[in-house]
Amino acid sequence: MPLAGYLADKKKLIEQYLDGYLPKNQEFPAEIHQAMRYSLFASGKRLRPILALAACEAVGGEIKSVLPLACSLELIHTYSLIHDDLPAMDNDDFRRGQPSNHKKFGEAIAILAGDALLTQAFALLSIPTDLSAALQLQIIQEAAAAAGSMGLIGGQVLDIQTSGNINRVFGQMDAPLLEYIHTHKTGVLFRAAVRIGAIAGKAAPEQLSAITGYGDKIGLAFQITDDILDLECTTQELGKPQGSDMAAHKLTYPAVWGIQAAREQSQLLLEKACRDLDIFAGKAVVLKDIAGYLLNRRE
Repeated sequence: MPLAGYLADKKKLIEQYLDGYLPKNQEFPAEIHQAMRYSLFASGKRLRPILALAACEAVGGEIKSVLPLACSLELIHTYSLIHDDLPAMDNDDFRRGQPSNHKKFGEAIAILAGDALLTQAFALLSIPTDLSAALQLQIIQEAAAAAGSMGLIGGQVLDIQTSGNINRVFGQMDAPLLEYIHTHKTGVLFRAAVRIGAIAGKAAPEQLSAITGYGDKIGLAFQITDDILDLECTTQELGKPQGSDMAAHKLTYPAVWGIQAAREQSQLLLEKACRDLDIFAGKAVVLKDIAGYLLNRRE
C-alpha cells in the first residue's frame, strides 16, 4: 500500500479508538472534556501512534496488541502542545490553524485539559491487553520515562531557559545543548513510539536495538525540519505564525548551523535511520517510507 493510504488508514483507526475512549463533549463537567477534545481532534497527523503501529508490524506483531498503547502517545503529545502554547511557555495564539487551547477556553481550563490528557494517557496504558503483565509494565515505564523530567519535560525546561535573550548570538559551541533539547523535547516521543510498538510486537533484542536507533534519528530529524519550516513555510502551511521560533530567539539548528547545513544534517540522519532498519529486510518498508515523508514534509 502507498504510504499516503497507510497513513490515512491508520489515522482513521487511531481517531476512532480515541473518540470512543475519551469522554464526550457533553460529559459533565462539559467544559474540560470539550477542551480536551478540541485539541486532540484538531487535525493532527497522528504520527507517533502510527510509528508505534508500524514498528509493531515490522517485528511481526499484531496491531490489536498495541493500538491502545499507541493511542496513549497521542494523548501525551497533545497535552504537551496545549501546555507549550501557554503564555508562560511559548505564548502561541494558534495551533494547527485554530486558536490555541488557552485562547479558546482560558488558561486555567487549558492547563487542566493538558493535565487530564496526560492522566488519561496512563489510564489507557494500563488497560489490560493480550500482552503479558511484564511487557505491559515495560511499556508503561517507557512512556513515563519519555514524558518525565529526563525526557520531554527536561527538554522543555532547557528550551525555555535558552530562549528569549535577544542579545544572545548562538554558535557551534551551543550544538551539544541544542541536540539535547531537540532529542528530549521532541525526539523522545518518537523513540518511545517505535520502542513501545516493538516491545508490544515481542521484538528480539537486536530488533529492538535497531528500531531504537531509527527512532532516535527520525526524532531529531523531525525537529530539525521543524526549525527549517518555521523559517521557510507560510503561516497557513504551519498552522501557527511563521518565524515564531526566530521571534522568540530560540536555540534552533538554523540559528547554530544555518539553513543549508541544518537541512543536510536532517537528510543524513534520515538516511542513517533507514540503514538501521536493514535487518528487517522488507518488513520495515513503511518505517523507511515515513523517514522519506519526514524529510519532504511542508507542515
